[in-house]
Parts: sequence; C-alpha cells; structure tokens
Amino acid sequence: MAKEIETLVAEVRTGTGKGAARAARREGKVPGIVYGDGKEPLAINLDYNKLLTRLRKGRFLSTLFNLHIEGQDDVRVICRGVQKDVVKDLPTHIDFMRTHRASRINLFIHVNFDNAEASPGLKRGGTLTIVRPEVELEVLAGDIPDHITVDLTGRNIGDVIHINDIPLPEGCKPTIDRNFVVANIAAPSGLVSADHAEE
Repeated sequence: MAKEIETLVAEVRTGTGKGAARAARREGKVPGIVYGDGKEPLAINLDYNKLLTRLRKGRFLSTLFNLHIEGQDDVRVICRGVQKDVVKDLPTHIDFMRTHRASRINLFIHVNFDNAEASPGLKRGGTLTIVRPEVELEVLAGDIPDHITVDLTGRNIGDVIHINDIPLPEGCKPTIDRNFVVANIAAPSGLVSADHAEE
C-alpha cells in the first residue's frame, strides 16, 4: 500500500536570517529548514516553481519525501509547515522534519469510499455525508498509506460509520482515542419531510 517516495531537490542556503531568506526569494527560491532526528538544523533553498507545482498537486503535508542535497546523503523528510504570503497565498518558507523508517509520525490520511452501488441506503436516495474526508493517524514513516477505505456495501439510511468500523493498515492507529464519526448515510430530504408530515 505504501507508494514510491518522491524526491525533492534542495540546496544548502548560505547565511541565515531574514536577509538571506529575502535574497533566496529574489533568486526564485523558497527558503526552508530541515530539523530533527538528533541532528543540527540545516537551512535550505528549494526551487520556487517546482515547489509550487508540487504543492498544488495536494497532500503535501501527508507525503514522505526523499530530500536530495548535492554533496550530502539523501534524507527522508516530512513537511511540518508551509508559511504563505497572506495576500498572494504563495509559499514563503517551508519546514521539514527528518525521519527514518521506524519513526512514528502523525499524518492526515485521505479516506476513500468504495462500493456505493452496493449500499441499499444510497440506492434508495440516501446521501453520503462525509464528516472527515481525512483522518489523522499515527503511522510508520517507512510505510505511509496512500489512503484508508470505507466499504459502503450493505450500508442503510441512518447508518453511521465510525473510525473503529474502518480496517486500518498494519501499524496505523488513530491519534484520537474516542470512536469518532467519519461519515453517515442521511435520509433524502423528501423522505425526511414525509416522516415529519406523518408525525
């Protein structure tokens, strides 16, 4: 279920502080920092256009990347924050955390809903109400699932799908202890109105 790891290319940023960061932005770079795993923080620059393209693809904060820096060993990183220009909504700084395969990290994982055609509730005109399109899970950095799947087979109007109803990949667990709602199948509005009329 784990997918191939994408590579991000960066370069070491010479100098730190606002002056160096501004100079990087003038050169079409986005300044960033790599920290964690018991090592010194490292100031880096990433290509602005490549980073923007990847950010727009989505799921940037739940993707494990292979960070390649010329002259250094590649390192596995996860993005822990993207600062954006408040007016233009474009990246101005990025934070990465180093990980290794056995690191346990909290990530938001996408929820897929399968077999809608096998749900009696949806066939009768019920509506699938998605409460959480993503759920936060504690996962192994070396084995991040692309998504988790809710099987809608046999689901009826009024059914509520909780996190404990969803089979999670091995090594994954919810970050919240309670059995929270992920989705439900609501009655069609016509059926609700008819019920109220009878009452």
